[in-house]
Amino acid sequence: MSLYGLLVFSAIYMLAVATPGPGVAAVIARSLAKGTRGAPAFIAGFLVGDLIWFAFAATGLAALAQSAHAVFVVVKYAGAAYLLYLAYKLWTAPAAPVSDQGPDIEAGQKPLQLFLGSLALTLANPKTMIFFVALLPTVVQLEKLTLLGFAEMVVAISILLPLTLGAYVLLAARARQVFKSATAVRRINRGTGAAMACAAVAVATR
Repeated sequence: MSLYGLLVFSAIYMLAVATPGPGVAAVIARSLAKGTRGAPAFIAGFLVGDLIWFAFAATGLAALAQSAHAVFVVVKYAGAAYLLYLAYKLWTAPAAPVSDQGPDIEAGQKPLQLFLGSLALTLANPKTMIFFVALLPTVVQLEKLTLLGFAEMVVAISILLPLTLGAYVLLAARARQVFKSATAVRRINRGTGAAMACAAVAVATR
């Protein structure tokens, strides 16, 4: 794969990742409520999901993904259900000031659960599917893509997605420090919970 082609793909992919959607909304909402705890596992689920969709498109399995409609529907609603679960947890979370929240803030949300939840969300995210199944072939000549080119694009995805979503996490976590009172924490928990619920609706209805 040429350097120019890789740069074009990287630029378009980074813009696609950064564009607001259910995934970005989930990352921001969770980081506002929980800070950076659990972020690596949460982001890892998005990364693996993107790599799966990329592999489907790059190896000509897009048609299989489109034909397996029943599987897609199950994954889609599983992702929406997970977002609703997060919304419920945020809405009902104790209104403890940020400085008083202990290390057990992730109780009930193990790294594996966070990973599987964001993975399901990514596999069901219409924006991700549209990019890899529809737009990727217009950016990259998949019929001419070599194993080396495939590996280069995997490396690009593995670098750009964590950097982009990680930036959202850090910005949201920094903004979270502004909210020190219990009342402010309750408001942000419920506000981000509502954002999670809206993201779930967006996933389920597309």
